Order: sequence, then structure tokens, then C-alpha cells
Amino acid sequence: MRKIKLLLLILLGITALVGLTLIVFNFLVPKGAGILVEADPVSSVFINGEEVGKTPYSGIKKPGEITVKLVPDSFGKPLPTYETKTTLVSGVQTVVRRKIAETEEASEGELISFERVGKKETSMALVTSPDNSQIKVDGELKGFSPLKTDDIAEAEHDLNVSANGYLDRSIQVRIVSGYKLIAYIKLAKTEEPRVEVQKTETEKKEMVKILQTPTGYLRVRKTPSTVGEEVGQVTPGETYELVETDDISGWFKIIYNEGKEGWVTNQYAEKVADGEKSG
Repeated sequence: MRKIKLLLLILLGITALVGLTLIVFNFLVPKGAGILVEADPVSSVFINGEEVGKTPYSGIKKPGEITVKLVPDSFGKPLPTYETKTTLVSGVQTVVRRKIAETEEASEGELISFERVGKKETSMALVTSPDNSQIKVDGELKGFSPLKTDDIAEAEHDLNVSANGYLDRSIQVRIVSGYKLIAYIKLAKTEEPRVEVQKTETEKKEMVKILQTPTGYLRVRKTPSTVGEEVGQVTPGETYELVETDDISGWFKIIYNEGKEGWVTNQYAEKVADGEKSG
């Protein structure tokens, strides 16, 4: 009987020792912190200078500040690398997401991290580039960046960020009780439309005015020559749009009817500005 009691005491002592060891270990060694890194295009991921894999990458690291660097796999035009610092918090996952373009202005993405607050508190802080961007939460306008709010439920939420001259960006986040979500969201600048020089209705065109002829009309020919086939006739005093001038003969190619072009001799025609009255 004494042996049984002694054995029970030994077992209880071992159990207590193991439990105490676990408590001390958990107190001295913090829980791991998660990190998720996504990029477009696929990129090599470096954490504190050490290559850890390719995107999408997820892992567990020690809590604390880290430096994340992305080197995109570029098979066409060279793309810039991306580097940022963030602080990992035990028990939650930090997200680094980046769409890398040829320039920093054209790149977009977000960095989502967390900060401990009161156990039952929920909070969110948003910073954007550019500043003063419009922020919607679950389709409802919440204000303009930078934005901080404690009025947000513990749940998944859809965020939409927009600004004039930039592409809208929508992301999904999860608010967790006891943590403040901190998000930095960068928008991509839209390309400025190229200004093309186009003719307008008010722009003056070169015209050809038909002069008086002995016959009271002027023949329109298929080729710039008096032996060219006659394809129509035009009336003296009228003006027609000039298409081109023959360098050799000096004849004018005109639009003498809708969709029809032909040549008239410069002997009985002259160039005038669009809108010039016949005199």
C-alpha cells in the first residue's frame, strides 16, 4: 500500500514539474507569429536578408520587426524590387500583398498587421497612398484616409479604397477582438491619356476653288492628265476638299462627291482656305 502511495506521489510530482516547465516555457518563449506574402508576378521572398521561398509564401516567425523584400521574376521588362518593414505579433498573421509594375507609381498592394489592445476591444486604422482617399467598409462610406475607428464588429469586412486619378482597390480583412488591425493600402496611379492631335470640324482644311472655264464646267479625271478617263464634272465658283497635289503636273485631287475622288487641272483651279468665299 505504501508503495502505491509513493508511486502516486512520484507521478503527481512529475506532472506538476511538467506543467510548471510548460508554463515557464510559454512565458519565456512567445508564441509564433504568422506571415503571408503574395505578389504578382511571382517573386522571391527575403526576410531579414535570407531567401525563404517564392510567393505565395506563408510561415511562422518569431514576433518582432522584420524586413520583407520581394524580387520579382521578370522575363520581359525589368521590374523594381519591393522592400518594407513590419512588426509580427504572436497569434496573428501579418499579410504583405504587392502587385509590382514597371514603376512605383503604377504598383499597388497592402500591408496588414495587428497591434494588441484590450481583450474585448476591436479597432481599425487605415493609412493610404495617396492620402485623403475615400474609404468604404462593406459598401458604406466611412470617411477619408487616414482613418481610425473603434466602431467595427469582430467579423470579416470588405474594404474599398478609391481616389481620383488612381485605380480602386478592394480587399477583405478580418477584425479580431483584442487586436487593432492596421492596414497600409497603396493605389496604382492611372495612366494619363495620350493627347492625340486630331482634325476637328473647326480646323481649317485646304480646299480647291474651281475657276471660270470656257465650257462652263471642269472635267474631273481619273488620273492627273488631260488624257485621263473622265469620271465627273464640277462647276466654276464651287470649292472642294483637297486630297493631294500631283508633284509633276500640279493637278489637284479633290473630293468632288461624297466618297468620290478625282483630279482637276490647276489651270482652272486654285487652292483656298476652308470657308473662304468665292469671289
